[in-house]
Amino acid sequence: MSEDRTTASGLTRRQLGSTGLEVTSVCLGTSPLADMAFLYGYGVDEQTAVATVAAALDSPINFIDTSNGYGSSGESEHRIGLAIAQRGGLPDGSIVASKVDPAHGSQDFSGARVRASFQESLERLGMDRLPLLYLHDPERISFEDGIAPGGPLEALVRLKDDGLVDHIGVAGGQLDVMQKYVDTGEFDVVLNHNRFTLLDQSAEALYESAAAKRMGVVNAAPYGGGMLVKGPDAQPKYAYGQRDDTIRRRATEMMAACARHDVPLAAAALQFSVADPRIHSTVVGMSSPERVAQTLELLAVRVPQGLWDELRSLAPPREYWLE
Repeated sequence: MSEDRTTASGLTRRQLGSTGLEVTSVCLGTSPLADMAFLYGYGVDEQTAVATVAAALDSPINFIDTSNGYGSSGESEHRIGLAIAQRGGLPDGSIVASKVDPAHGSQDFSGARVRASFQESLERLGMDRLPLLYLHDPERISFEDGIAPGGPLEALVRLKDDGLVDHIGVAGGQLDVMQKYVDTGEFDVVLNHNRFTLLDQSAEALYESAAAKRMGVVNAAPYGGGMLVKGPDAQPKYAYGQRDDTIRRRATEMMAACARHDVPLAAAALQFSVADPRIHSTVVGMSSPERVAQTLELLAVRVPQGLWDELRSLAPPREYWLE
């Protein structure tokens, strides 16, 4: 595996496990661009979404993450496709990864649905193949159904064998389910969200297992749904759910520690993920062109070792999240 290469912005480029894909250490997360106000509390219009993708394409970031299921009609993919078309195509070296999902309002996660989801993604993105395609949130079905003949895993492997996708991954949240899919040995990349942050490192065993298999590791949502940007008073939810006073207190103490060192809490939260050698890229949701620039600025903030030591001491024990 090649060594990390640092870009002019301070981003690194890393080999994504054994895939041969070279990705930047920060990935543009496009779930917010799907205009899902019910989830985020705000909407994003098409013009802003397209401008955000364009800003990322014009930045040193070379990795974009999306999904068939982001938006009721695939708005995220559609808007990425518009930005790519307006630019005249993807810049050399840019990588777009998507995910297969049931149709909106459906529970169908069959092999046939996986193939249909993939074709819908290609049409919206204006692409004829994908370098990386994930099985998305497989906890929605039983593991037995996921690996059964005619099921989603078989369909993904067939897409790869047929040369329509270069690599396949599994992306989701529930750690025990994710581990079962990693253990199949069929996947090239694993993506997990909200479980490797300053507040919660319960995905560590999953990432260790994936690294031992030379899989690509992508960590999503380093801000825990916004608490590690705005603080617990402004954002009382961690990963879209209310947490008890333990998390609020630890997050408040982390924010105070960062303030003493004149470091934005968001900078420490982002760099905590980016600095981990097991993680090849960190997905950060961005909802405006300004957020692209701000993310790169956060990456460049110097975080002193003393602050890292203090932040690690404030993290809740791993057992808290696994109860």
